[in-house]
Amino acid sequence: MATYKKDRLLSSNTFYTVHPDAKRYTLRDNGFLESKNGSFQYERALSLHNQNKKTPKLKLVISKDIDELKLTAVTSNGLKKVDLYKSDQLKEEKQFAEGIIESLVNANVLLKVQ
Repeated sequence: MATYKKDRLLSSNTFYTVHPDAKRYTLRDNGFLESKNGSFQYERALSLHNQNKKTPKLKLVISKDIDELKLTAVTSNGLKKVDLYKSDQLKEEKQFAEGIIESLVNANVLLKVQ
């Protein structure tokens, strides 16, 4: 998966970049898993109700050099991107995703940029 210096959720106006203070242990402490190629992956369902199999997921990949990222919301099987800002049907999932991202900003994993 290609990573970028800054990225955003589909149709969002807010861009994020990897926080300059982020380290490997910071990522692991915040729920990231290190892959075989050295990148860090974070994946969460955007609902408190895990019984719903159609719940979109938030996926965040940070490069092994901890300087680039890829931020996406995808379908539950991870095959298609989901636009959380397109309609009010996904309002709860959008708020959940924004809450997760905000917690990662507060933990110095991500940095909000313009």
